[in-house]
Amino acid sequence: MREQTNPQASTSMDDVRRTLQIGQRKGRKIVRWVVTVVVVVAIVLGIWIALRRRVSQSAPRWVSEPARRADVHVTVSATGKIQGLNTVEVGAEVTGKVLRVLVDYNDLVKKGQVLAEIDPEQLRAAVEEARAQVLTSTAGIRNAEATLLETRQARDRAEEQAKQGLVSQKDLETARAAAARAEASLASSKASTSLAAASLNSAQSRLAKTKIVAPIDGIVLARAVEPGQTVTAGFQTPILFRLAEDLTKLSLRVDIDEADIGRVVEGAQANFTVDAYPQRSFPSTVRSLHNEPKSSQNVVTYEAVLTVENQERLLRPGMTATATITSQTVKDALVVSNAALRFAPPPVRGAPPPPAPRPDEKRVYILRAGSPAPVSVRVGPSDGHVTEVAGDINVGDEVLVDVILPP
Repeated sequence: MREQTNPQASTSMDDVRRTLQIGQRKGRKIVRWVVTVVVVVAIVLGIWIALRRRVSQSAPRWVSEPARRADVHVTVSATGKIQGLNTVEVGAEVTGKVLRVLVDYNDLVKKGQVLAEIDPEQLRAAVEEARAQVLTSTAGIRNAEATLLETRQARDRAEEQAKQGLVSQKDLETARAAAARAEASLASSKASTSLAAASLNSAQSRLAKTKIVAPIDGIVLARAVEPGQTVTAGFQTPILFRLAEDLTKLSLRVDIDEADIGRVVEGAQANFTVDAYPQRSFPSTVRSLHNEPKSSQNVVTYEAVLTVENQERLLRPGMTATATITSQTVKDALVVSNAALRFAPPPVRGAPPPPAPRPDEKRVYILRAGSPAPVSVRVGPSDGHVTEVAGDINVGDEVLVDVILPP
């Protein structure tokens, strides 16, 4: 049996195929158009970004810091040495061999305590010799007194006999002269006795000085003698020990430059650091300022003495310290960085320079609308990092401190 073909159905299928082919062609056109648009947009955007980057790279980059309020501490720096508050050098006043040394480093001593002893043999003999001279002089006084009594009596008899005409004038004068010589001899004996007594006292004093004693209560910082050593007391006294009264209270002596001495006063607060504890700052106070100048290589300085509390015993005499003395404090001041006072933007070609500030003013530049604007300000105290300013400037203004120019 044969199948029958429907002509109407065949025509419909052809129409569908033609419609699909037409749609596919239109879709491909749309895709090509969209791709073209995207490519064009990407190219334009790339060109715009490149131009923008070139413009941004050719423009200077401003570095700024905001104006702010802060306390300004004006300081003076100086360097010096830490010393004992009352350091005493103990020396030998007599010559001899050291028999004993009774103390060592860091020993605590009391006033009058024996530190060392020098051989007293020779000085003890000198004392005995001086004592014998005193005894001899005392006997001489007695002899002179007896002689004086005898000559006075002879003179008195001669004067009575002369009145009676029993002796000559020559004999009378001889008797008077003998009495005068006896008086002089007695005075000489008394002077010799005083001299002998003084020599005895001196010998006893030298003998007592064979014992080296502590003049103060304190601690032994240094010992420069050993048993058996011979010390010679000549024009310069040999130093045997160095004592400090109290290591819990020290002093710091610093040299202040003559340009800064006018800003330092007694009682000013300070702090200092030492190399042994670089991360720690120790408080201090200016105790006194010396008026005597020091001159070294044409540099004039004045010595200031600062108090040092050392309850923890961290600090030692002889340490080098760097002190910072506060000479003035300004509370809640409007400040800018010191770099802002030194900054000047690069000149713009063809633009006139800004007018110069008055002699009593400085110029800073504030970033306004992306460009530096010059502002004249009056400056006050500075701590070396920031400076107090006054003028057409407010807290938060971006003050220029540097500029980064394009390569």
